[in-house]
Amino acid sequence: MTTAAPTSSSRDLPHPGRGEIRLEAVLHAFSDPMRLLVVRELAADAGELSCSHFDLPVTKSTTTHHFRVLREAGVIRQVYRGTAKMNGLRRDDLDDLFPGLLDSVLDAASRQVVRLGGS
Repeated sequence: MTTAAPTSSSRDLPHPGRGEIRLEAVLHAFSDPMRLLVVRELAADAGELSCSHFDLPVTKSTTTHHFRVLREAGVIRQVYRGTAKMNGLRRDDLDDLFPGLLDSVLDAASRQVVRLGGS
């Protein structure tokens, strides 16, 4: 049985391969409070969430920018499922490349929320 290679379409989104993910890009992606909120929600869910799930206090174009930064850094994977753009955290890739980084960032972010009394 032969399996056909997936075809590329205009709805395919570019993602870096595991070997192309760079620490400085990941750290940059984590550096914005809105992007860090997205990462925290994806980590808490451990599955895929649609873009519409996130109620960020920014414009739609800014939200789109934040998701693009996360995707291009290799922090999330985005795929279309019907008309919804689904987002999943690339935990396995990040944990393999930078052991302990994601958990440390998530822990520090949670502690900061408690310390500052936010969300």
